[in-house]
Amino acid sequence: MKDYYKILGVDKAASPDDIKKAFRRLAHQYHPDRPGGNEARFKEVNEAYQILSSVDKRRQYDQFGSGAFSQGAGFNPSGFGFSQNGFGFQFDPSQFEDLGNFSDIFEGIFEGMGVKRRKTYHRGADLSASMLLTLEEVFSGTEKKLAYETYVKCGECEGAGNFAKEGFTKCEKCGGKGDIRETKSGFFGNISQIRECDRCQGTGQIPNKVCKKCSGDGRVKAKKEVLVRIVPGIHSGQIIKIAHEGEAGARGAEAGDLYVKIDLISHARFSVEGDDLRVKVPVSILDILLKKELLIETLDKKTIKVPSPQETALNTELRVPHEGMPKLGQGTFSKKRGDLVITFEIKVPKKISVKAKKLLDDLREEIED
Repeated sequence: MKDYYKILGVDKAASPDDIKKAFRRLAHQYHPDRPGGNEARFKEVNEAYQILSSVDKRRQYDQFGSGAFSQGAGFNPSGFGFSQNGFGFQFDPSQFEDLGNFSDIFEGIFEGMGVKRRKTYHRGADLSASMLLTLEEVFSGTEKKLAYETYVKCGECEGAGNFAKEGFTKCEKCGGKGDIRETKSGFFGNISQIRECDRCQGTGQIPNKVCKKCSGDGRVKAKKEVLVRIVPGIHSGQIIKIAHEGEAGARGAEAGDLYVKIDLISHARFSVEGDDLRVKVPVSILDILLKKELLIETLDKKTIKVPSPQETALNTELRVPHEGMPKLGQGTFSKKRGDLVITFEIKVPKKISVKAKKLLDDLREEIED
């Protein structure tokens, strides 16, 4: 025969409050989802509580013992919500009508599993902005200031929204718990939910002195400036994340992030294709005929020599290795760069003098002969 008083660790004269306290303590200790929990012991404790917490069942137990609640006598050892076959949740609110704030047990269980009690998240919002850059700035890398308007931490109260030295008073609306339990009737019966207390914003206490500058929010609207570091080789359209430079959180909460989208200003000579730089080079027909080398100024102001196109080469591209954009993250002076892709354009003079025309005619006869 089971001794329910012994299982809960109370004597036969224990008050309902003593029984409740004993059950809550043991439920914390033996719940199977807690480290070191014990499923069998937990069910045993729950069974004892169901009997001793009910006035009628306790009277029957004191008179007839646990045999009065054996199979078929109406007792459900899984009434807590754990079926005989395992942990299928079958919560029956009637089993806990005298338990009080049962949420404390579940909070202890979940915290033992590494899950913190839920609080409304007051993190500041993330912000987005765009930044126009020249091709030279993207090539060499740079640092540029970006100005924008957002919520910043209140300097008067250091973001707290109040002055801690003035003290706090327990919130009367939630009784200092920080949340409010609401029960609503529905098709499936009463449904309970917990929401953050709107009076104290989940803190459980009311400050005695609220900051007038921010009206207790801990943040104010202001202009902000941040230094954005541009690494060499970044591509147009890419986004830079700057942590904690977004909107300040309310009452000291974490700030959001700032996301900066890179837009590239069109260049007069060069265009970008991946890590390659493309450029169109005008070339004289005479230079082609004379097979002269061409001097080309690169984006980083360096002069390189390339051969003039010959015959069918006029219709092809000349690729100069490692003279393009730096590969992202490699640095300006790294050898890991894209290529310079040259497209030749034949330069035709707009006007030709009589003397020049005669020379060209003589040249054509010489070549064709």
